[in-house]
This record gives sequence, structure tokens and C-alpha cells, in this order.
Amino acid sequence: MTRYKIIVNPTSGRGTAGDSVPELDRILREYGLEFDLVLTERPEHAVELAKQAALDGFDVVVVAGGDGTANEVLNGLMLAKQAGAEDVAMGMIAIGRGNDYAYGVNVPPGLEEGCRVLVEDFRASMDVGLVTGGLYPDGRYFGNGVGIGFDAVVGFVALEMTRLQGFLSYIVAAIKTIFLYYQAPLVRIEYDGKTEDKYALMVSIMNGRRMGGGFMMAPEAGIDDGLLDLCIAEQISKARIFALIPRFMAGTQASQPSIQTGRTRSIVVTALEGSLPAHADGETLCTEGQQLKVSILPRKIEIICQKPDRIQ
Repeated sequence: MTRYKIIVNPTSGRGTAGDSVPELDRILREYGLEFDLVLTERPEHAVELAKQAALDGFDVVVVAGGDGTANEVLNGLMLAKQAGAEDVAMGMIAIGRGNDYAYGVNVPPGLEEGCRVLVEDFRASMDVGLVTGGLYPDGRYFGNGVGIGFDAVVGFVALEMTRLQGFLSYIVAAIKTIFLYYQAPLVRIEYDGKTEDKYALMVSIMNGRRMGGGFMMAPEAGIDDGLLDLCIAEQISKARIFALIPRFMAGTQASQPSIQTGRTRSIVVTALEGSLPAHADGETLCTEGQQLKVSILPRKIEIICQKPDRIQ
């Protein structure tokens, strides 16, 4: 019988994940799953719990929380793989704020839906990103994407909001950030044998499709294509930033002259003037970094998700 380790971050979703534990326990028992449920107690605890669960022989490690907790579980599983625990899958119950990681791997938000997906047990292989630099000179794995510049600051601002939740908090944070972070750093961007120096307001490096709960950074991205999708915004006026927000929500920003898109297996971004605020799956990589190196590792994790014919 499949053994599940359920890792819950009780602070995810402004505490709604912790409140949902009794209901989560009830649903999993009604489905007849064999599981062990544990709560995280501190930052990076989910990394330790996921790694140990894989080494202890659990078949599936499930994150119940948001993007940050999912990132921790992913890192724990990747570390476990390096230690020899290869046959473990990752599951997701998306009860955080943005749930962008889950969106990218076709896991619907919500407790009931997440548990249903677990029981249906459809599995797909997904790529895993690796970013080196900032607070992680030895590297940090990610599942959804790395944001450098404007979108990173939006995430930092959204974290400070206590009264707003979900996509609304990111919208308000984006508006605030327009007045906080509008002077783009001069960066050097290197990928596929090309080098370009430009004032870049934002460099989004995606494995998934969405950031900030509703901004479609890479609407055509695939989690199993072995490629990173790029969305690079040049320095523009505050008014143009406002005008671009609806296009990012619709995923139509690529048609704008200030937006550059592309695909690559690896990329290096270096600050020539200024610095690089950056995140990976919503987790801070640095607030004033100088260089980030990002690459993709094809089909490294088995993920439990909806079948392809049930697209969100």
C-alpha cells in the first residue's frame, strides 16, 4: 500500500492551512490512505522533513501549503535523491496564497480538490530548476520560477501585507512597487551564446507559467520540455508599467516592444550597475545580489497532478 507523508505548513495562507488540519485528516482517512501527517515548526523545516521521509521509504511526500513550502519540499526531495532515495513522488495540496507552483503542474487549489488528485494518482515527470547565487552559493532548486527585479520586490511587499490575501495582495503590492522600484539596474544577460547588456526592470525565468497568483509570465511554458521560459522587461515609465499589468494578467505581454521572451537551458544574469533582488518560488534568494546562474534539470521529479485533459 502506498505510504504518504503529509507535510503541512500551519502558517500558509495566513494560517488557513493550520486551521484546515482536522478537515485534511478526515478527508484522507475517508479515502483510506495510509499517511503520517506532520506540521512544520520553522523556516526550512519542510526541507528536513521531506528529505527524511524519502530516506525513510515513504512513497509520496505531500506538501499542504503554498509555494514556499512546496519549494522546501522539492529541495528536500532533491537532496534525498542525491542520497539514493530515487523512488519517491511529490504531491501537492494547494492551500497557500498564490499557489502558482501548483497551477504550473496542473494541481487545482483547495483541500478537497487536492486530496482528490492524490487519490486519482496520475503521475507526470517534471523538470526542476537550479539557481546559484545570492543566499545560496551552493544552489537552490525551484519548481515554478525565479523572479529578478520588479516581480521579486512585488513578492517582498506582498509578504508584508497582513489584511489582504491571494491575488489581491499581489495586485496591491504591484501598484506599491511601481513607486518603490522603477529604476532598473543595468544587467548583463547571457544565454545560448548571446550576451546582452540592458537596463532590465524584470527578468523572469520560468519552469511553470504563473507568478504572483495571477500574472502569466510564461503562458506557453511546459514543465517537462527541458527548457526555461524567459520574460524580460526593459526600463519603462511608471505609466507604462501600469498599462502592462493587465497584459501580464492575460499573458499577452510578449506583443509589447518593451518585453523580450525566449527559451533556454541555462542563463546567467549579472548586475553591472545596481543590484538584483530575487526570489525562487516566492522564497528570497537575495535582496541585493550581484549574479545568478540558472539552469534546468530535465524530468527530475515525479509529480502527482491532474490528467492532461483536465487543464485549469
